[in-house]
Amino acid sequence: MPNPPNPQRRSEKSRRATLDATLDLCAEQGYAQVTVEGIAARAGVSKKTVYRWWPSKGAVVLEAVHDAAVRPTVFPDTGDLAADLCTQLSGVIDVLSAPRTRSAFIGVLTEAQHDPGLAEQLHHRWIGPRIDQLKHRLRKAQEQGQLPPGADLDVIMDLVYGPIFHRLMVHLPLPDEAYLRKVLDSVLPAPDRPSRGR
Repeated sequence: MPNPPNPQRRSEKSRRATLDATLDLCAEQGYAQVTVEGIAARAGVSKKTVYRWWPSKGAVVLEAVHDAAVRPTVFPDTGDLAADLCTQLSGVIDVLSAPRTRSAFIGVLTEAQHDPGLAEQLHHRWIGPRIDQLKHRLRKAQEQGQLPPGADLDVIMDLVYGPIFHRLMVHLPLPDEAYLRKVLDSVLPAPDRPSRGR
């Protein structure tokens, strides 16, 4: 007698179909034009199923972007801080450049400005964990002598990520690797030489 279908597997299959449909529709139509009804129809699930798992369109899109970005934006640790940051920043740029995720992320970022619940989810799922990962990597670099003990990690974070999100929001080309390396050369303080002006 064959084994009965696994409900958990069916749920994961439907979840994956929903997230894929969400990114596809954002790429094809733009975030503003996407609806929960459209997502459900493209994914082959009911609207009720979508709302059972997510409270809003923004929440579905956020999870879709989060899932797509987990691997590309991981923080490596090769022992070379500048190279590791360049790799991670390049992963972020790849996510923000890809048609399936660019429109989706900008849409969520925009909607979160007037939806406190979505803003909280955005910070909890996307922004907060990446801040924690970056600071962990920077603290390790301090322990290894690659950054001065007194380096301001918040300022480094803002200066490293600022060019990416500034360019994204004002529709300028996102930085390439050569530009990223210039940013990192300017931002990362060298532990073995005095600051300029001394």
